[in-house]
Amino acid sequence: MRKYLAILLPLALALAACQRETGGDPLKLTGKMFVFNYRLAYATYLVTLEQMTPLPDGTVVKAEFENPAGGAALTLERRIFPNLPKVVLESPDVTCVKKARPYKVTIAVVGPDGGTLQSIETQVTSSADQSILPAKALVVGPGYDKNPEVFKDGKAPAHFEMAKCAK
Repeated sequence: MRKYLAILLPLALALAACQRETGGDPLKLTGKMFVFNYRLAYATYLVTLEQMTPLPDGTVVKAEFENPAGGAALTLERRIFPNLPKVVLESPDVTCVKKARPYKVTIAVVGPDGGTLQSIETQVTSSADQSILPAKALVVGPGYDKNPEVFKDGKAPAHFEMAKCAK
């Protein structure tokens, strides 16, 4: 009996060491909102996550954002760096955001082997319509110079043209 125990005990310990510890999800959703950049006349989704458990090097986050203008979802892929506890996902620019309408966001945490480690589904709701943005960027270039298409002869127009949804 001791002979079998002497063989089985090290084998059981070796197998236990190979298993990933079970516990909570590796990432926790900590924030979600729409960001409206008035100076540059664009809107984006912004989603923040926090690493709760260490993830293997080579892990990526793949996100799909519902397109408020319709059509295919907007996609984003970000590498997760083990030493950085926060993960920030900012979508490509979006148009046609409507106030108080929930928009779907799906996030997949994919390990280096291609396997899904975690899936997150959430919704982001805006507190404003995109129509609050100007139709054109108010500034251009690295020095944030006044946009000559908006500020004729350097003067502000009496009324700024506001963004409209094409759909």
